[in-house]
Amino acid sequence: MHYPHVCRARFVARPNRFVARVALPDGTEQVVHVKNTGRCRELLVPGAPVYLAESGNPLRKTRYDLIAVEKGPLLVNLDSQAPNRVFAEWAQAGGFRPGLTLLRPETRWGNSRFDFYWEDADGAKGFVEVKGVTLEEGGHARFPDAPTQRGVKHLEELLRCRRQGYEAAVCFVVQMSGMADFAPNDATHPAFGEALRRAAAGGVAILARECAVTPDTLTLTRPVAVRL
Repeated sequence: MHYPHVCRARFVARPNRFVARVALPDGTEQVVHVKNTGRCRELLVPGAPVYLAESGNPLRKTRYDLIAVEKGPLLVNLDSQAPNRVFAEWAQAGGFRPGLTLLRPETRWGNSRFDFYWEDADGAKGFVEVKGVTLEEGGHARFPDAPTQRGVKHLEELLRCRRQGYEAAVCFVVQMSGMADFAPNDATHPAFGEALRRAAAGGVAILARECAVTPDTLTLTRPVAVRL
């Protein structure tokens, strides 16, 4: 995926989870929309280089979206909508499962809504949940960066689908590159790690893939080892 009209700035402050103040190269400050409502405390620190995509919508209150941040040598994409988009691009190109005949986003099943429903030429059917990963600790990718009961519920629902005869998977899209592995962040939310291990034991596929990140592009690339 590609972002048009990207520029570099410096992070100043985050008054709330929806907006941030940044300093543009000319020294002026702008209030920008943050495309990630998570905490991102280890990323959005004063003075951090960030990247902004111009919205192109003259009716918006904010001219720019904050889409990426530098953390030392790492460039981390922060767009919470990007993981689903790059997963769809990858799956439609045959990366997720060859022979797909249908890939439908935002599909209801019972009382659940999954990121994707798919069918293939052999008659198999399944559901996928996609999770964006922005937390890095010493070269290791971790999820979540804050407790997520919604994430636990998604795993329980995928396990229920698997028991009903569907294929089921959760794909962790690591929004940076060069990670040694991926693991649940048990220190922050042990219940999520426990749910992930239960899902894996019940036949839910646990996938992790990292991304090639530039200031204006994001591309799903190599698999990352999953440590449960």
